[in-house]
Amino acid sequence: MTILPVIPISPDQPDTVLTRRRPSMPPRHLADLDLAARKAAVTALGEPAFRAKQLSTHYFGRLVRDIDEMTDLPAASRARLTGDLLPTLLTPVRELACDDGATRKTLWRLHDGALVESVLMGYPDRITACVSSQAGCGMACPFCATGQQGLTRNLSIAEIVDQVVYLAGVSASGAVTGSPPRLSRVVFMGMGEPLANYPRVIEAVRRLTTPAPEGLGLSQRHITVSTVGLVPAMRRLIAEELNVTLALSLHAPDDDLRDELVPVNQRWKVAEVLDAAFDYAARTGRRISIEYALIRDVNDQPWRADLLGRILRGKLAHVNLIPLNPTPGSKWDASPKPVEREFVRRLREAGVATTVRDTRGREIDGACGQLAAGELTEASAGGAADAGVAR
Repeated sequence: MTILPVIPISPDQPDTVLTRRRPSMPPRHLADLDLAARKAAVTALGEPAFRAKQLSTHYFGRLVRDIDEMTDLPAASRARLTGDLLPTLLTPVRELACDDGATRKTLWRLHDGALVESVLMGYPDRITACVSSQAGCGMACPFCATGQQGLTRNLSIAEIVDQVVYLAGVSASGAVTGSPPRLSRVVFMGMGEPLANYPRVIEAVRRLTTPAPEGLGLSQRHITVSTVGLVPAMRRLIAEELNVTLALSLHAPDDDLRDELVPVNQRWKVAEVLDAAFDYAARTGRRISIEYALIRDVNDQPWRADLLGRILRGKLAHVNLIPLNPTPGSKWDASPKPVEREFVRRLREAGVATTVRDTRGREIDGACGQLAAGELTEASAGGAADAGVAR
């Protein structure tokens, strides 16, 4: 594991959960706006409309997030524009790397003290960014570190996009050795339930896929949006005319177990969730990714593999089995490899395309929410210790 340099927290921003302010949305940022709104914003500040394209070219085209580096803008213009269109949204608290630098995780502090995470994963043919859409999560899945934190708030459009622009800049710098320099894929599988922050996530997807300089210019087909199964939002997504990949965090093929593992299943049952997913596949022609975290002696029985195979046989779906990355002190653990192999065999025998996700980042708390949970625990312990000294 490598600990990367981070921007230090300034003295007037104490690095402790005990001083976190009330959750609040951040100030407006360039990435919150489409190009027309950016032009209106810069002219309202007394700047010519073409400044909007200049700012957009720097931010989305050249991946420059610091206005002081935009030296083709007059100094007076930079001073006027920075607070209104390029405020600092994300401050790195901790950055870790493993897998010889191919996996890099960043813990961010937002303007109100909330914590979120993003991960950059390099492969020989691509680089993928995994980003957060919420600070915390309200879905309460018991095996998930983020789910156990609860929901702090939704992220803004720009807070989501800024994670990607930062990670795209890291990619472009050549820091991820053995991978192409251009970020090509984004997965909304970090902290939070993306479809619970629906309007902002959809607008973030549009910023990421609109050609530069208005957006980042990624392919819609290289964007994956995950959900635990919020059926009304899934059906809204069908009407968006987007061609992103939909990933359904299923984790159990039967309602009895899924009610426990994914509490939202108590509202929308397996059959209803899968119907919405298959309708999305029918509209887009894109395979649904069925996410299934294999948990020892919980959901890894052969009969559950057979049931999942029967449900998915003949459907436009692919199963992505995830060896569980257990959280410290958790009762949940990953399935043994022989059990995992038998689960895979049964699904493939049923004609269901199945892969096992590459396990990365265990030594840097790679599963979503683990790094933030550790930071919160350390801060709370530090605060308690300080209080003890004061007494």
